Parts: sequence; structure tokens; C-alpha cells
Amino acid sequence: MKFQAVTEESIRVLVDTFYDRVRKDEVLGPVFEEALHGKWDEHMPRMYAFWSTVLLGTARFQGNVFGKHMALTGIREEHFVRWLSLFKQTATDLFDDPASREMLLIADRIAGSLQLGYFGERTVRL
Repeated sequence: MKFQAVTEESIRVLVDTFYDRVRKDEVLGPVFEEALHGKWDEHMPRMYAFWSTVLLGTARFQGNVFGKHMALTGIREEHFVRWLSLFKQTATDLFDDPASREMLLIADRIAGSLQLGYFGERTVRL
């Protein structure tokens, strides 16, 4: 059964499921593991807060998403292809259409902003 609404609980399931898939992914897993090795326990609550902020407007997240990501090296177009693909798969697996559609619009905007920072242009879209 899919979630019909976005709640704090459903966000936690989304984030946990997504990052479980990311960690197992042959393209994204090594990048995330290099950046977060030994820090997953502190990273996950930040991701719950981030997605709570963007999906529910809770303002729980405080931080510089763009700056943190721009500090990573070796990011290529294929990372965005995989990130968006896994996020879409996760959102559509877990949520009914209206909720997943909104999540995908937001994820696409986030990915677009980061691509502009890395590459100076947007090359990958959902």
C-alpha cells in the first residue's frame, strides 16, 4: 500500500528507502560512502529535516545544501542520472501520484540547481 499523503513518518520511509538504494548503487554508492563514511548516523536526521522542510514547509533544516555539494569533487552527469532515477523510483514506489508528482518536481529543481553549479548548464532532467 502506498502513502497517500506526505507526513513526517512517510518522509522518513522515503529517505531511508532512497538512501538504502543509493548506498547499494554501483554509481552513487562509492561517492556517498566517500563523503559520508562514518557519518551516516548524523547525516540521516539532516535528510529527514531537509525533506520535511521542502515537502511540508517545517523549516526544520538549517544548512547550505548548495555549498556542501559544490565541495564534492568528481561529480559527473551520470551521478545525476542515477540520483534522479533512484529518487523517481523510490517516490513512485512509496507514494500515490499527487504526492509523488510534487516530490519529483522538487527533486528535479534541486538537481537542476546543482547541475548549474557543477557544469554551468542543466543536462539531466526527470
